Amino acid sequence: MGRRFQELAFTPLVKQHQQEHGSRAQYERLAERSGPGNTLGPDEQTFISLRDSFYMASVGETGWPYVQHRGGPKGFVRIINPSLIGFADLRGNKQYISLGNFDHDARVALFFMDYPNQTRLKILGRVKVHEHDSEAPALIESFRSADKSSVVERVILVHVEGFDWNCPQHITPRYTVEELQEVLTPLTQKLAKLDEENAKLREKLRRLSQIESTSTT
Repeated sequence: MGRRFQELAFTPLVKQHQQEHGSRAQYERLAERSGPGNTLGPDEQTFISLRDSFYMASVGETGWPYVQHRGGPKGFVRIINPSLIGFADLRGNKQYISLGNFDHDARVALFFMDYPNQTRLKILGRVKVHEHDSEAPALIESFRSADKSSVVERVILVHVEGFDWNCPQHITPRYTVEELQEVLTPLTQKLAKLDEENAKLREKLRRLSQIESTSTT
């Protein structure tokens, strides 16, 4: 955990609870040993580039938080530089809750999950929406995918303020169809080979049985 994440997330009330429950000293020591933690390193960049979804939290004018799931092919969240990531905002149900929340408060929290390996990365940042500004056309074109049915309405950039890796405790392993296929394909091929060998053995036994039957008559 970098120092910047602690500065943003560990408010006086949070520290009060840490003190009450005995974890404050531990986090103080961690802060002394940690780096700034406001830019993504190689591990964080690789982790994000391999994700096919993430969760995004924003806060609206009523003060209520709102969490949204975003998904796409691996790599749909792009690393522009170590302190800037972005993704295409595609046409959806047209509620625009997150978009309205960003007009009120540009701060955002992202959760990137790797369920098979029980790993998660939290990012705190500030959003910049590019839709009607001079940079929007070029950004939208650069984020456009090969899927012609996906309509890119805008590009959302997130300026990273801090990040933290979470422990794997209580993350239930889950697997996508693609991940299951990677594991099951060798087994399926092996079973197919065994079925082929069994079929040949059955045919060989059938012929031997015919020969024995013919010889006894």
